[in-house]
Amino acid sequence: MVSTIELIRQKLAVLNPQQIQILDESARHAGHEGAKSGGGHYLLTIVSREFLGKSTLARHRLVYTVLKEMMHKDIHALSVKAYTPEEI
Repeated sequence: MVSTIELIRQKLAVLNPQQIQILDESARHAGHEGAKSGGGHYLLTIVSREFLGKSTLARHRLVYTVLKEMMHKDIHALSVKAYTPEEI
């Protein structure tokens, strides 16, 4: 069985990330309404050339589009920090 973090990493591979870090913060949200459904809380930091020329909002939309099948099922909350290689 593939972990949620590994599945997120696999799906985000389409963005050709140079760096990717995914932290599971679900334990910090125990008792939260969203935690009852089994969806986790994650903090994502991703670096990709795919973000060149895109606003912060466009970058986040791109990430959420890639992960749309997982949202509200495997992922209850996702905090995204998306950078270009030049911004790191």
